[in-house]
Amino acid sequence: MSQKKILVIDDSATIRRLVDSTLSPAGYVVVLAPNAEDGVARAAEVLPDLIILDHQLPGTTGVEVCEQLLADDLLKNIPVIASSTLRKKAYVEYADCPNVVDMLPKPYTSELLLTTVSNALDTAAMIVDSQRDGTAVPEIINPLGDVALSGTFGEFNLRAVLDFLNNCQQEGVLELEGQSQRVWIHVARGRIQAITASGWNAEELIEKLPEALRDLGPVLRLTVAGGSCTQVDGLVQLLDNKVLDPRLLQKLLRHQAAVLLMACFQTPLNTFRFETKRRPPALHDRLALDISVAALLVEGCLADPSSTPVYDTRHVFSRKAMRGQNLDRAGLSAQHQKLLGQLNSPIPLTELADSLEGEPAEIARALYAFVLADLVEAKEVRAGVKVVVLETEPQMTLKLREVAQDAECPCVLKVVRDRLSFQLLLKRQVPDVIAVAVDTEVGQQVWRDYGQQLSDVAWLALGTPGTADVSLSQAFQALERPYTIEELLEAVQSVPETCDAST
Repeated sequence: MSQKKILVIDDSATIRRLVDSTLSPAGYVVVLAPNAEDGVARAAEVLPDLIILDHQLPGTTGVEVCEQLLADDLLKNIPVIASSTLRKKAYVEYADCPNVVDMLPKPYTSELLLTTVSNALDTAAMIVDSQRDGTAVPEIINPLGDVALSGTFGEFNLRAVLDFLNNCQQEGVLELEGQSQRVWIHVARGRIQAITASGWNAEELIEKLPEALRDLGPVLRLTVAGGSCTQVDGLVQLLDNKVLDPRLLQKLLRHQAAVLLMACFQTPLNTFRFETKRRPPALHDRLALDISVAALLVEGCLADPSSTPVYDTRHVFSRKAMRGQNLDRAGLSAQHQKLLGQLNSPIPLTELADSLEGEPAEIARALYAFVLADLVEAKEVRAGVKVVVLETEPQMTLKLREVAQDAECPCVLKVVRDRLSFQLLLKRQVPDVIAVAVDTEVGQQVWRDYGQQLSDVAWLALGTPGTADVSLSQAFQALERPYTIEELLEAVQSVPETCDAST
């Protein structure tokens, strides 16, 4: 919170002490004056953001002080809160003072003082201008920013909208409306800075807090709505004074954003609108996340295992082709980036777990996050022959990979073009069939290195007649170029009939 200066003009030492002890801890700079003369002089000296003015002062009244302020071009636009025990009788006297923006009846509590000051600072400029110029005061404070984008989720999904904002490096707030919830996703440079919500049960978010953050549950009740109150403003002040560890509080806000974002991807939403020129609430702005959609979804799925589907050995995963999605991976751990990098071709969960040396359940939850983000496709495949094809011809390689992505493919098909990729696949799992282009140097090398070593595997030779300088005695079948995809699949399907390879 910025250091707003509040000038208090009151002859009561008790009132001055109350105001000082209430506003100073809240982050305001409080300047005190015991009489009108000192008050006007201090106003010219410090140019306060707001004046709290007693109605009954020694030798004068608050109305006369307001008139002195209005007569000075330097002071006439300073907003004033008039305070009096006379209440309505005193209020009438200030009707012709355009610099008076509110009244504070005595006696008042610390809570009322804080609320009145905060509201006056928010509305002061509008009220002073309207009372001076005779114009109407807006009914809502900063009701909306500039609405740059709006629509329904009948035609667009949430991921598409977030991708658009990221790719265009937008700054503002995306408001989502569901049946009974409203969510605000604050972005800057296209990345998510904070997420707040209304109509959400904060206890559900607290239940999902990791053990290290469990003690901050009461704080989450304050932060989830993104509002401003004494407690939240106090947290900002403690951060500014380096009393609180910002890292722990930022972890809490990140957990809040992750769980809310995942819920948005799983809950039916009705409409969206993106407003520019709106910054996050003070605390969230102070601890901006600057994180990608993918990273938040992964964290959300890891925080709530009950909301993720169960993947098993029937499922294979592959990365989707980029169709306008953003490439932002900010905040994604090295382990999860490595996981995403393993998905160039369909691969089962068990192979991923072996390759990454991780827990299958945790990897499955991260994969579900990528599925939600529309980065990865999960397919359930029929049990079939596991096939690796080593082919260097570009057009045939492309066709084979398209077939491998097809849910109707009768086998678990992996396609590689070089020896290193072939070796990596073998480390994960030994296939039932290896189809190798023996009319290429790399194919001949693989045949020589692994033909005898993998004697239990069915080998399928691919090539042009007379060009393969290797013995093909182990190959259960050979396909001459040009061969078709159908011929290759037919040969693979004949494996159980012609060799002892396992299925």
